[in-house]
Amino acid sequence: MMSTIDLRGRRPGPRELRQLLPRAEFDVAAAVETVRPICADVQHRGATALYELGERLDGVRPPTLRVPTALLQAALDQLDPQVRAALDEAVTRTRLVHERQLPRSESVPVTEGGHVTNRWVPVDRVGLYVPGGRAVYPSSVVMNVVPAQVAGVGSLAVASPPQRENTGEFAGYPHPTVLAACALLGVDEVYAVGGAQAVAAFAYGFVDESDTAGGEPVECAPVSLVTGPGNIYVAAAKRHLKGLIGIDAEAGPTEIMVLADDTADPVHVAADLISQAEHDPQAASVLVTHSTALADAVATELERRVAATKHSERVAQALAGRQSGVVLVDDLDAGFDVVNAYGAEHLELQIQDAAPLADRVRNAGAVFVGAFAPVSLGDYLAGSNHVLPTGGCACHSSGLSVHSFLRSMQVIDYGPAALREVADQVVALAQAEDLPAHGEAVRARFDA
Repeated sequence: MMSTIDLRGRRPGPRELRQLLPRAEFDVAAAVETVRPICADVQHRGATALYELGERLDGVRPPTLRVPTALLQAALDQLDPQVRAALDEAVTRTRLVHERQLPRSESVPVTEGGHVTNRWVPVDRVGLYVPGGRAVYPSSVVMNVVPAQVAGVGSLAVASPPQRENTGEFAGYPHPTVLAACALLGVDEVYAVGGAQAVAAFAYGFVDESDTAGGEPVECAPVSLVTGPGNIYVAAAKRHLKGLIGIDAEAGPTEIMVLADDTADPVHVAADLISQAEHDPQAASVLVTHSTALADAVATELERRVAATKHSERVAQALAGRQSGVVLVDDLDAGFDVVNAYGAEHLELQIQDAAPLADRVRNAGAVFVGAFAPVSLGDYLAGSNHVLPTGGCACHSSGLSVHSFLRSMQVIDYGPAALREVADQVVALAQAEDLPAHGEAVRARFDA
């Protein structure tokens, strides 16, 4: 079911490993050409374009672009009590972890009469994207909203695709469970807009003249930052509009890499590989091991479990794709080479003495240590964030956090004596860079 890459007897360097390891095809550059006219349409025709794009691309025209507040509350009132309790716990744990991420502003005395203060300032307004499609993601509401709220963002808006399967009062709006999660977190600005057009709507803003239920036309103000996972077109729109807006990342198909030795339980490994494969046919599931016995046992377990799982066709397609596979290595040292070259979104360490060895991981979105920390836990209730870098971007990028919604601002406060102390040095550096007016701006403060 899964292809095998045999690296035993050799230790490729990072560059060669990146070429050898399985990876999903994800051509964002090509997708940009598809989303470019969509974004331009939203920029110039606003709400009219958004209604038409919803009808054409999502198969349903929403009754209104902004979801009525009463409908958000109705979704929460009708939410299954067990699901509500689980969401409450997810919010509590996620908030607990993210509150510890808050940096503190600090004033640094550089010299007598001169100090620099490092201030952390939240983004004014953010657009949070919650995907739809093959699955329902109330957990993504939690993962986007909680760190933004902890950071102190003053204005939050959520967009999620309208669902043509919805009936009754929710017809043409996002999934009721997503709406319920928004209500639970106190977010009342929610839009029935999906895909690239949602990113464009956040970037440019729009006025919906057809929706005057509140007495005035509904206005969505432009945002400073857009976060949240999505399909390739969401990623392409983020790339296209980056600069006009800030973005968290260009998230691609989900990934799991499991580094396992002969102490790992093949049932656990197979179940975890399948859990990520059920997201999407392009999802990547990769096992790295030096135990051929484990690899064989996992293969046997996959055959059994894939046939029995609900989304078996989707899972089988993902596991058989070029993005998935088994990587055989000589030992754990070689396994960690593979792990760090790949930079997985989710990395599981199902190895003996996993906790101390976790420090050897340099590149991963999140690391799951031991047999009882599956990726599914991180998706919902670990307290960590599940919006993570994909496609190897973990070598330079982090997952969504409180820091994603903050900006560092430095405040420089120098008195006359403190400036005079370094005046000659400022002038010297200004002349060295052939920018004499820089030095003159300092001298002007002291020349009689």
